[in-house]
Amino acid sequence: MQLCLGEILPPERLAAIAAALGRARFIDGKATAGWNAAGVKANQQAEDPALAPLAAEIEAALRAHPVFALAARPRRLHPMLFARYEPGMTYGPHVDDALMGEPPLRTDLALTLFLSEPETYDGGELSIDHPGGEQSYKLPAGAAVLYPATSLHQVTPVTGGVRLVAVTWIQSLIRDPGQREILFDLDTARRTLFAREGKSREFDLMSKSLTNLLRLWAEP
Repeated sequence: MQLCLGEILPPERLAAIAAALGRARFIDGKATAGWNAAGVKANQQAEDPALAPLAAEIEAALRAHPVFALAARPRRLHPMLFARYEPGMTYGPHVDDALMGEPPLRTDLALTLFLSEPETYDGGELSIDHPGGEQSYKLPAGAAVLYPATSLHQVTPVTGGVRLVAVTWIQSLIRDPGQREILFDLDTARRTLFAREGKSREFDLMSKSLTNLLRLWAEP
């Protein structure tokens, strides 16, 4: 399941992050790539302790986002990484490492938060493989794409301007992606039912099923 999440951050906070990134120190992105991805990774990554509060702010905003909470069922998030792509930079086809950090975090899901408006740079689409083909994303600043970390994906070459993004990975309480999708659909349906009809016998039964499936599938 791939989802676009809108309005993670308001414009004034995006401006503050962009200003902070303009002052930040960046290093070669290969420093955090696995051996098999380093050969196709050509970008820059921020390495600046002053960005830690902004990374924490983004994580808090994600956790408070209702669709993210329902779709990801997050247990842990990897510390936020800020990446910059200038003309000629790209990140070729790769799959993310299964385990990251210490203690190891299992990467069930990946998320890219766009920090640059799409009209300010050329190229730089996030392209994700799925059974029906490739799906490309180039979203407004403040929007994000949530997708399975198991997917083969790439960032197409930037040919003009500067692409700024924040990326993270999520270990979910629900390991199985099919189970996560069932829970997402069921929770979305029961919330829609409640908004339309209020508390009812049908709502209670759907809530019971959702709760018991969480009890059955969750890995706290």
